[in-house]
Amino acid sequence: MSTPVQDLIDLLDLEPIEVNIFRGAQPKENNPVLQRVFGGQVAGQALVAAARTVEPDRAVHSLHAYFLRPGDMTIPILYEVDHIRDGRSFTTRRVVAIQHGRAIFNLQASFQVPEEGYDHSEPMPNVTPPEDLPTTDERLSAAGLGWLQTHERPIDVRHVEDPVYLNNDIGRTVQHVWIKAKEKLPDDPILHTCVVTYTSDMTLLDTALLPHGKVFGDTGLQMASLDHAMWFHRPFRADEWLLYAQHTPSASGARGLAEGKIFTREGDLVISVVQEGLIRKRR
Repeated sequence: MSTPVQDLIDLLDLEPIEVNIFRGAQPKENNPVLQRVFGGQVAGQALVAAARTVEPDRAVHSLHAYFLRPGDMTIPILYEVDHIRDGRSFTTRRVVAIQHGRAIFNLQASFQVPEEGYDHSEPMPNVTPPEDLPTTDERLSAAGLGWLQTHERPIDVRHVEDPVYLNNDIGRTVQHVWIKAKEKLPDDPILHTCVVTYTSDMTLLDTALLPHGKVFGDTGLQMASLDHAMWFHRPFRADEWLLYAQHTPSASGARGLAEGKIFTREGDLVISVVQEGLIRKRR
């Protein structure tokens, strides 16, 4: 019997249909709360497409992406890969995601041969460990909101502070979330990278709502990811606990900016994330 984690692995296993062209499936069970393709899904699949065209001795070190149009959850997504550059140390790929003959997303990713160099990073915040925190299901059930958990998720998400949907503490600009896949993953490093890319879009834009006491799905609020950037600093595993420290420095012009730092349990900074999203008041 398939599990949510295996379904996620299958979702990220693209079908090659032509040279530099791949087809990405949709989830077996779509989240009825979502009206369009989840941004983390299309980002993760696009990164898989890019990695499939790169020599295995190179690891992704950064990606920059734009969400152009809402994705249609009822049909597959085509990913077309453009070979921008193949250098001795760095490889660059551009990926365009296509539905109904139009681009819905584009991504540019850079891969690097491993090298030695200077090494430093900021320290991990001192927060409650994941084992001492309730799961998302437990939080929702305790609040009488169990109906919001419409399907089992492949990622275990545990908020250190009360999540925005349970606490409208206006003025807060920071949240911390522990994340990991609920089952052990294969050892392929690019799979772990793509799983965290998928996960990175789950809670980040919510951070930009914290100062205003608003929640995704509120009446009169339109939200969508506009762009997404990630820098991968050090190796990690997506099936081990990672702390996602998130902060919002600004919101203006119907847009909100959120920043994230992802640390291993041991305190190593492994990923930096920045996202800007549409946060529009509907009339």
